[in-house]
Amino acid sequence: MGKKRTRNPDDDVAMTDEVPAQTKKNNNGGDSSDSDDDMDIVNVDFELFNYDPTIDFHGVRTLLRQLLDADASLFDLSSLSDLIVEQNTVGSTCKVDDKANDAYAFLTVLNIQEHSPTKPVVKQLAEYLADRATKSQDETLAKVVPEVLLGERKQQVGLVLAERLLNMPAEVIPPMWSCMIDEIEAAVEDKEPYEFTHYLVLSRTYLEVESTLNQTERKKKRSKATGELQYFHPEDEEMRKFATAAGSFEYTKEGQAAVADSKRAFQEMGIKPVGFMMLIEAEKFPKAVQGITEYVATGGMSMEIS
Repeated sequence: MGKKRTRNPDDDVAMTDEVPAQTKKNNNGGDSSDSDDDMDIVNVDFELFNYDPTIDFHGVRTLLRQLLDADASLFDLSSLSDLIVEQNTVGSTCKVDDKANDAYAFLTVLNIQEHSPTKPVVKQLAEYLADRATKSQDETLAKVVPEVLLGERKQQVGLVLAERLLNMPAEVIPPMWSCMIDEIEAAVEDKEPYEFTHYLVLSRTYLEVESTLNQTERKKKRSKATGELQYFHPEDEEMRKFATAAGSFEYTKEGQAAVADSKRAFQEMGIKPVGFMMLIEAEKFPKAVQGITEYVATGGMSMEIS
């Protein structure tokens, strides 16, 4: 699966690939997780498209809300969505069946220095990420990200925004990133402002937390986080190997214990979503994308949690 490299946003740029998705059915035709004998293979055509402002606004806005999680309400998501869909020669949406449908996934990169003076939401995002980085437990991230984003020697930083519906097949991920690399190269050849020094990838992760539903001490206001950092996007674990700095951060509007319980992924545990960012030098970014491709090809990436 892949999108043709093009500089004409009106071209039909979608190419399809069949990604097998397995569904289990019982004898009555309903879904069942109890039987491994009756298995149907459903071939789904995932297609990549350039952004279309007349179609993609609402789908992108919904995925942005998911990406920014608890802090989504801090930002003008409508303005950010408009900027993304109007930038329709770099980045992709991933859809099923038809271009007119809502996106199952999106990927884009925004030039922070280019848009900050005229797009308040981009300036706010840069300030937000610099602030969140300073509160990260990763010392390198806390030092480097504010310098790169807001320092006197402002670097050319590409803010990478990517999100998708949960349980999307892993095979759809590498083509989206590879296509964006090609499109950035074409944009630079056309003297467009995509010649970055760094890429800052914004993503989401989570921690398992102890549930408070069955505890007698009801006065506790927050769940206790346990265990290692887990990834909503498994490719982040591979990509961070190429990062100058990477780490998680708390949302400013972090939820109470009840929120964690409402997102329980395991019988005895809930999950606590936290933000995640990676700063990657431009010369290492193609290698990071290649790392994702190899990771998926060797079966190292499974679907996300539901």
